[in-house]
Amino acid sequence: MAGELIWSDGGILARARQVASPNQDARPRNATVRLLVIHNISLPPGCFRGAAIVKLFTNTLDHEAHESFATLRGLRVSAHFLIRRGGTLLQFVACDRRAWHAGVSSWAGQARCNDFSIGIELEGTDELPYTAPQYRQLARLTRDLQMRYPISDIVGHSDIAPGRKTDPGPAFDWTAYRASVQCPSNGTRAPIALTTR
Repeated sequence: MAGELIWSDGGILARARQVASPNQDARPRNATVRLLVIHNISLPPGCFRGAAIVKLFTNTLDHEAHESFATLRGLRVSAHFLIRRGGTLLQFVACDRRAWHAGVSSWAGQARCNDFSIGIELEGTDELPYTAPQYRQLARLTRDLQMRYPISDIVGHSDIAPGRKTDPGPAFDWTAYRASVQCPSNGTRAPIALTTR
C-alpha cells in the first residue's frame, strides 16, 4: 500500500509485535546483511503456544519450570524474529543490530554468521509439519527484508552449522517456500537465491 510504513529506524518492522531481547549487540563496522537463517524452536521440546520461548530470549526463563530447561541455564540467545504456529510475528532484535542466533557458524567461507545474517525462528520441530500461516508469514517477511537488505542467500541453521544443528529439519518445505519468495510481487524486486543442502 502506498505510503505504508514498513520499516522504522534501525530495522524495526512496523507490523511485528516488539519484544526487546538483551541478547544483542552492534554488528561489526561495514557488515552487510546478506543472509537469512531459518531456525526452529519449541519449549518444552514439541510443545507450542507457551511463553517459554519469549522468556528464553529475554533471560527470564524459570529453569525449574520444566526438566528440559535445566540445560538452558546461563544460555544467552535471541533471534531477530519468531513466527508462531498461528502466524503471529514477534521481533526481538532490530535488524540493523546483531542477534545471537547462529552460534559457531560459517557460510560461503566466512565465519561468524551472526555478523551478516538475520535469524528467523519458526515455532516448531524438525519432524512436525510447519503451518500454512507460518509459511505465509515467512514469505511476507522475506519480501519485507529483501526491500531493506541485499539478501543473497537463505539457509537453514543446519547449513551454517552442519553436524551441530539440524533445524529447520526435514519437515520444512523448502520447495514451497522457494516458490513463494521467487515470484516477485512487483516488477522491481529480483528473486532471492535460496541455497540449501
